[in-house]
Amino acid sequence: MKRQPGIKKALSLIDLAKHSIGTQQAHDAYKLHLQQLLEEYDLATTQLERVEQEVADVLKQIPFAKQLLAIKGISDITLAGILGEAGDLSGFAHGNSLLRHAGLHLVEASSGKWKGQVVISKRGRSRLQRFLYLATMSLVMNNPEFKTLHAINERRRK
Repeated sequence: MKRQPGIKKALSLIDLAKHSIGTQQAHDAYKLHLQQLLEEYDLATTQLERVEQEVADVLKQIPFAKQLLAIKGISDITLAGILGEAGDLSGFAHGNSLLRHAGLHLVEASSGKWKGQVVISKRGRSRLQRFLYLATMSLVMNNPEFKTLHAINERRRK
């Protein structure tokens, strides 16, 4: 049975839709509502562009932000989110301390003779976890060096 769409099927669907659904009343009200929705979308887009420009301007004032933005896969918004949640990165002695602050460090639930599994603690800043996760995914997808590291870690199952 052929299930691929074609012109004939599209025309029959349009004809059925004309007679089966919707109302023939209040077309002007629907048009007005659609115009209002499009105007709201334009306003939200303009506001988002303004916020993104403000974030980019603030990042230019941070001394080490330029070096971090030079890494392929790190965007202005991601870096701003990480810096906004973590604060000054120079306060962290090691990358693991940033992961601990975010709640992404490994913990083992054990008691006495019982030994549990090693899991991620998830007891840190949830927004920082989200931004670090998004940054990691972006780096793995867009940066060949991080993609190679990710493939090595997958082979080791870490």
